[in-house]
Amino acid sequence: MQLISFPDEDVSKADYLLVEDQRSLRGLIVQVIDIQFANIPGILEDILRDVMTEESIRGNDVDPLDISSQVAVLKDTKLLLCKIRGAFENGRLTHNVSWLPSRINSTISKFPIEAVASGESASRPVLLGGIKQNPKFIIDAKALDGRLNIVTGKKGTGKSHLSKLLAMSLLDHGAPCLILDVNGEYTNLTRRANGTNSPYEGKIIVLTPRVSLRFTLAEAGLGTMLDILLHALDLPGTSARVFARIWRQLEQANDLTLKSLGDAIASSDCHESVRDALQSRYNTLVDAGIFTDAPSEANSRRLLERLGAGGAVVVNMKNQPFTIRRIVVELLLSKISELLSYARLKAVFLFAEEAHLYLRETYWDDIVTRMRHLGIFTTFITNQPDTIQENIYRQADNIFLFNFTNERDLDVVARAAKVDGESIRLLVKDLPTGHCLAIGDVVRDFPVVVNVRPLDVETLGGTRFFFEENRIMCSR
Repeated sequence: MQLISFPDEDVSKADYLLVEDQRSLRGLIVQVIDIQFANIPGILEDILRDVMTEESIRGNDVDPLDISSQVAVLKDTKLLLCKIRGAFENGRLTHNVSWLPSRINSTISKFPIEAVASGESASRPVLLGGIKQNPKFIIDAKALDGRLNIVTGKKGTGKSHLSKLLAMSLLDHGAPCLILDVNGEYTNLTRRANGTNSPYEGKIIVLTPRVSLRFTLAEAGLGTMLDILLHALDLPGTSARVFARIWRQLEQANDLTLKSLGDAIASSDCHESVRDALQSRYNTLVDAGIFTDAPSEANSRRLLERLGAGGAVVVNMKNQPFTIRRIVVELLLSKISELLSYARLKAVFLFAEEAHLYLRETYWDDIVTRMRHLGIFTTFITNQPDTIQENIYRQADNIFLFNFTNERDLDVVARAAKVDGESIRLLVKDLPTGHCLAIGDVVRDFPVVVNVRPLDVETLGGTRFFFEENRIMCSR
């Protein structure tokens, strides 16, 4: 829908308007996605004529009919390109629209989108930030429950800041969160910006692979270990069957330790190539330092207790080699899935920062389908939207888009099924830092541009500068 806006009318991109048909008492809710000058025939020629003659012709204008004032208004008249988002019919809100209002008997007014898109009356409110019409825009934490979420945008626009806000808000409502932290950005959430303890002290623990995150072989289990060998260390299937046989023999003998496993592999009567494959993977597992024979050094119980109590576990993978990251992620996801399948955990909200750095491609579908039904509800955070498969975007329930200027990135994100591609291309590329376009269940399918609120915690992850005049860190 295209609307005309006169110079004295304050309308911006992403604003919502209500077009009410006075005869049928119905109204359309439309969102402004682009603003242009009205291309009226003759206006451009008149502007050029003014520029050419104002310096060369002197004198007083004679305009008895006051036509010049009307022409001046026409020169600044805007054309609003709008998308129809919903309608009011018989007092009910609907997204199904099969009619158009009258051009003659309709009125246009600003529409307070928070009246239908926010969760102000929600039992589990989350203060996301502010919008143009309202400094407090609230979403419902239940709109994140059981959902697949994607947070994406170019670097430095505020992706990680928003993901921290979502994680901390879920913690406020007692939801367990598992955060895969690649850059060590979540490690100080228990501290305020001034260095004092934040309200999340005691609710968040940070585990570092090889230091405070270790498992015994028995805790890991054969299924999890096979996942690691097959998917993280690319062990051939034939060798995996031999490994499973050795593992079961050691379990029956009650001698399942790293040393006994290494000895059993070395003395196995299998083919030499199989033995070499197993030996090389075994050496990798030992060098990783994630497994231990001392139960007192293992942390699986601590991990389970924290998640079971509605707390958050931050897995700090900063400075960890690629192989270690893959092993840790395979281990955690497999273990969490096992606990969920046995109902030892109710559900887990998984935050995967830069997931393309440690998740194999086949795991995308696994997380979205099987693990989702088990109770792992994932939020992917990335500045490379093309690393997420298209079918994942199409299944996403909520997408938080920050600024993108690269046309290729916009094309990838525009394939999201929840909103049309034209809206994404026109709205997202002009977003300032710290603002995001929220799409999906969290805004009840009314795309809203939100200025994400600041956090009073040590968020880390900001851009570091060299020159003194740029020393202010961007926490977003």
